[in-house]
Amino acid sequence: MNQAIRNQIRVGIVGYGNLGRGAELALKQNTDMTLVGIFTRRDPASVRPACSDTRVFLLDDLPAKKDEIDVLILCGGSATDLPEMTPRLARDFNVIDSFDTHAKIPGHFAVVDAAAKAGGRVAVISVGWDPGLFSLNRALAQAILPSGANYTFWGYGVSQGHSDAIRRIPGVRDARQYTIPVAEALEAVRCGETPALTTREKHRRLCFVVAEDGADREKIEQTIVTMPYYFDEYDTEVCFISADEMQQDHSSLPHGGNMLRSGKTGPDEENTQIVEYRLKLDSNPEFTSSVLVAYARACCRLHKEGQSGCRTVFDIPPAYLMNMSAEDMRATLL
Repeated sequence: MNQAIRNQIRVGIVGYGNLGRGAELALKQNTDMTLVGIFTRRDPASVRPACSDTRVFLLDDLPAKKDEIDVLILCGGSATDLPEMTPRLARDFNVIDSFDTHAKIPGHFAVVDAAAKAGGRVAVISVGWDPGLFSLNRALAQAILPSGANYTFWGYGVSQGHSDAIRRIPGVRDARQYTIPVAEALEAVRCGETPALTTREKHRRLCFVVAEDGADREKIEQTIVTMPYYFDEYDTEVCFISADEMQQDHSSLPHGGNMLRSGKTGPDEENTQIVEYRLKLDSNPEFTSSVLVAYARACCRLHKEGQSGCRTVFDIPPAYLMNMSAEDMRATLL
């Protein structure tokens, strides 16, 4: 067998929504990785992968594939899937997820850490662009400018996690949630101001919902606007539309955002230093899954070193993400 093929990282994708499809496509761009298959709770015959050579299995088939998989990319939702799925699978597999309910990350970490350590595996949680890349940039900026304040603005764009949370409400057929930054707040930070902004003063949320026939729309709206961790702290507008309108006007999944730190340096802190990191994404799920794939490589490298337990983006050296030698990195990227 060819040495390169023998050393490839063998990946399984659990779940095949927008994120799972993005992971399938991203793996095609990484020559040191190969896709073992997609694992789904649906009938495998009903799943149409993006690539004709991708195999599809029942989720129940995973235990039999344990020796054929180096890492699982978990592409479920943060509302109900990942809190159960990640710790359960972390006992037997190296896993990576995109759990993005910020307030619940410490609890999720603790449960997954215990499971991964019990099985001698590595789990990397909350990977994506926020939490994920924005988290790293917040940490770097704060380390460099200790006298200052961090500001994160999301959007304009579709939040996958928030849209998924709406779709799980009884009576909802489909939904898209747009996160919209408050322009005045963003501009104030860019100008060097350090305002104390509430959650509501930084963003608003716009929800487009397709309701089932006969569903109680007023109840759906109240469930959305009062949902803890997702909408209760924001000015949230809910618009009910038809399935045709959803397909015509909201089929793409753009997103992005800005992470800024406004800091002070100098003897009397007279100099303002502003760090800004920006993302502008045509496809939120394709970008997020690309981040997951890079960290899946790191997850396998940590496991090969004999490590176990849960990790976040803070714990992983950038070199572990790269399909490149240290020599090449120093020559081309440093």
